[in-house]
Amino acid sequence: MRYDASKHRLPVCDVSGILLIDKPAEWTSFDVVNFVRSRFNVPKVGHCGTLDPAATGLLVLMLGAFTRKSEFFSADDKTYEGTLELGRVTDSGDLDGTVVREADCSGVTEEDLRKVFGKFTGEQWQTPPMVSAVKVGGRKLYELARKGVEIEREPRRIVISRLELRSFARPYCEFEVDCSKGTYIRTLCADIGEALGCGGVLARLRRTRSGRFSVADAMSLDPLKGMDQGAFQDLVISKLMTLAGGGMG
Repeated sequence: MRYDASKHRLPVCDVSGILLIDKPAEWTSFDVVNFVRSRFNVPKVGHCGTLDPAATGLLVLMLGAFTRKSEFFSADDKTYEGTLELGRVTDSGDLDGTVVREADCSGVTEEDLRKVFGKFTGEQWQTPPMVSAVKVGGRKLYELARKGVEIEREPRRIVISRLELRSFARPYCEFEVDCSKGTYIRTLCADIGEALGCGGVLARLRRTRSGRFSVADAMSLDPLKGMDQGAFQDLVISKLMTLAGGGMG
């Protein structure tokens, strides 16, 4: 049903600014947007940088007039913490997909991982996965993937400025990565697995930073469920408007 602010039990919350949310697993980015919009009767809510349902962490919401600045903040570099599982390949690149191949990864050493990580640092080209929101011919790739259709995708330029191995307990590799907009971490994991010869899949992902914003400053959803509009508006970051390239007029 289409959202209608005039029919809400609360008065319209006419607030503009940024709200930092720590997205829980199993919520889509749109679920979070819809929750904030309907819970506090904020007519205009958008987000900067989609997180997959299984992923957690920082989701930057844009409220009110500030939604016009979403492209500015969406272009920010991101930081992620993740887990790469070696020896398994899925059709989606993560654990939500169907396993298409398994291989022995017992011969992979920490030194092997560090060498391969080094090869994936810097400017490079990455092909978007079929399970993504990238549009080709006006259709989102994931819509085609749901129908079993796979099409050729154009590689995109990305930059991985830092790729750090945090720990390795075979088959799981804990890592942290700083990357440019448009980087698919599931594709990065799949490519690393291929380079190691055993395959790999993204097992866990958490966004910890987007530009100047940190997940340490984000609000989880549970406290918002019992919050009134006044307390909610106190959470909205409005003083940063001038940092988005001018006034809001």
